[in-house]
Amino acid sequence: MISPPPTVLCTEATPALDLLTVPQVMVRLQLGRSAVYDLLRTGQLASITLGRARRIPTHALTDFIRTRLEQEAA
Repeated sequence: MISPPPTVLCTEATPALDLLTVPQVMVRLQLGRSAVYDLLRTGQLASITLGRARRIPTHALTDFIRTRLEQEAA
């Protein structure tokens, strides 16, 4: 007897939303903790709050860097 092929979940249909912690953003931007929190407080860097934890989507960090590069070029 032949069994049906296993069901494969397509992860490409829904891209993963990677979330970074503040220390991870500190390392990537090479900034201190207060500097990253200042960016979050002023809205220059978008984030979400999960309970008491602050998380920064990777696309928000990419957008922030792109915006800063465009400002520097202008």
